[in-house]
Amino acid sequence: MAKLKIGICGWGNVATGLYEQLINGNEFYSDWEISCIGARRDNSRCNPGSTKIIRDIFDVVKEDIDVLVELIGGVETARDLITEALNSGKHVVTANKAVIFEHGEELINLAIKNNVRLLFESAVCAGTPTIKILSNDLSANKISKVAGMLNGTTNFILSKMEEGASYADVLKEAQDNGYAEPDPSLDVNGTDAAHKIGILSALAFNSGLPAPDFYIEGIEDIQPHDFIYAEDFDFTIKHLAVAKLSAGGIELRSHPVMLNKNSSLAGLKGVRNGIQFDTDLLGAFHVAGSGAGRESTASGLISDLHALSKSPEILPINYPDFSNKPNILNFNDLIFKFYVYLEVKDEAGVLALISKIFADHSISFDKVIQKDQLENSNVPVVIFTDPIIESEMQIALEDLTNHPEIFNFKIIRIEDL
Repeated sequence: MAKLKIGICGWGNVATGLYEQLINGNEFYSDWEISCIGARRDNSRCNPGSTKIIRDIFDVVKEDIDVLVELIGGVETARDLITEALNSGKHVVTANKAVIFEHGEELINLAIKNNVRLLFESAVCAGTPTIKILSNDLSANKISKVAGMLNGTTNFILSKMEEGASYADVLKEAQDNGYAEPDPSLDVNGTDAAHKIGILSALAFNSGLPAPDFYIEGIEDIQPHDFIYAEDFDFTIKHLAVAKLSAGGIELRSHPVMLNKNSSLAGLKGVRNGIQFDTDLLGAFHVAGSGAGRESTASGLISDLHALSKSPEILPINYPDFSNKPNILNFNDLIFKFYVYLEVKDEAGVLALISKIFADHSISFDKVIQKDQLENSNVPVVIFTDPIIESEMQIALEDLTNHPEIFNFKIIRIEDL
């Protein structure tokens, strides 16, 4: 390809970040041409100069371009735009993890049919190399597990909370710094990380896009005191997304965990993402880097554009084979160790009652701590359990609600990495 002619669709934060990098950045891509920008409205923070502006984003597909960069966000309109581009013989680069998660199987098959490329490096971990590493660089390995902190916003919030800040204050700071959207729900409720682990699971284990329903939990209920109690036992709290190959199928989940502070991912702070690939030849292989911000996302987009400009006839990633999808294991059948936090009435016999409830459900304790009385006169009790099936823990938690001596409780699963 003599010159890579690019059409950008979308003109928000990520799109303008990419534009500024291509216009002002490395001479390495000086022979690329931004042919046009599909923008329904102007962005006062970035002047596109003399670049052609097209108000109907679907008209960008009709332009003389080699690749359409989809940065409009959302799902269904993005799917229609990508579909039209692929059917028109245009390559597509996207940072849109939601559209790849929801329609990736359909769109990948469409790219194959039309002999063009659909690339989405920055849909997972922004600019931190992940997709190409997993599908190409680790192709000699059998991968048994992919586990990662895949959302920079949640990692930023949890890192600050570990230092003593409140959830609400840190969320506002993340929004002020551009790490979190004005509506941060998809970040903090675990959905964004779930989309990303779904994509990685499809690449590693052919689990399908979209993946069948799996367990998703956010960080909204994590409190500063959870970090204090975790610290007592050399743990920290992170939001982890996991895809794990087991004899009966694939374990797929996205939720907060406690990690030992000596584990590889526990020390990553701020907006950094980190992933551990468990492999047969390399052992545990780690990748870490920035997972939020427009510069980081631009890095991933440029990586895909470079792959196209260098060898458009070579597939930069190995597309999944969706013909033989594995079973997704039932989350309730999985086994975890648990951190259990309870607030109880300060009276004799309550600890014995708690022990009996858990014993009735075959849950044994590794450690139990009773803390100092709270301002409301309740007493916090912290329990670390031995391994137990998820469903048994849920039944025990239901049983706790039947006892007026127990006012409040929560669990965080403990992950071994």
